Amino acid sequence: MTSYDHALRTSPAPRFVTRHLRVADIGHALSRGWEDFWAMPSHLLFLGLLYPIAGIAIGLVTAGENAFWLLYPLLSGFVLIGPFAAIGLYEMSRKRERGERPTWRDAFNVLHAPNIGSILALGGLLAALFLGWLTIAHSLYMLFFGDEPAKSYEQFFGQVLGTQAGMSLIVIGNIIGLFFAIVALALSVFSFPLMLDRNVGLDVALSTSLRAAWDNPLVVALWGLTITLLMALGIAAALMGLAIVVPVLAHATWHFYRRAIGPPLG
Repeated sequence: MTSYDHALRTSPAPRFVTRHLRVADIGHALSRGWEDFWAMPSHLLFLGLLYPIAGIAIGLVTAGENAFWLLYPLLSGFVLIGPFAAIGLYEMSRKRERGERPTWRDAFNVLHAPNIGSILALGGLLAALFLGWLTIAHSLYMLFFGDEPAKSYEQFFGQVLGTQAGMSLIVIGNIIGLFFAIVALALSVFSFPLMLDRNVGLDVALSTSLRAAWDNPLVVALWGLTITLLMALGIAAALMGLAIVVPVLAHATWHFYRRAIGPPLG
């Protein structure tokens, strides 16, 4: 065991260096993410297809249950739970960074990580935020349109886009959704990669991620905006664009973490 590994195992709460980020680091991360995608396209496309398939299923379910109001909250909720869903792709990036040749099986090896309990706990926290967002979105729709659901997508979009109540719903809903997105981003942007990379607990991962986000508010906010815009493009491309956008962003997140978090202090 190296002295570095010994320090991590014996220190109850290691404190990591958080570096100053620049806007250029976003471009660097995206570029490296794109490189990783093309280095392993078959594996990443296979995993990335899970997102558009899930999106199509969401569309069918909301139409079948006349729950059209759920469409936007569910699709936008991908941004909240995406960091957890992408953790297997972080592992593939980590192995490629080490000079190894990862396969799609490596994406599922994170289930055997020593701190899988902490990883799942953070995933559960993001899932709770997601459910909270859905609950509030439902309450807002009921507030503006009552408990009589739209009977078709045409009627639903007519309600939302063609009425004053719909415009109010869009504005208020997006403001609240932005709050959920900011919280999820600050909690998870560096936490999942750190737990995967350094085998630390949830408390250390959360405090490090929050500290790095606090020290770099503009760049982290721009990173969150970049994720949102690219996810929106992937959804707009009949959801199939997510098969490329999701893996590229997942890999880019790994490299963004590498730019932000340094070795443990002391």
